[in-house]
Amino acid sequence: MALDTVDHPAWTAAAGTAAAYLLVLGVLFVALFVVPYLLFSL
Repeated sequence: MALDTVDHPAWTAAAGTAAAYLLVLGVLFVALFVVPYLLFSL
């Protein structure tokens, strides 16, 4: 695959979507598992 095809807007959209998905997944993990663990373990 040529390097110039990575500059296509579709790749930027896919990378942004993946990054946002991972960010939301991380926030949900912290909110649903880490926070209750810290609240009930103290």
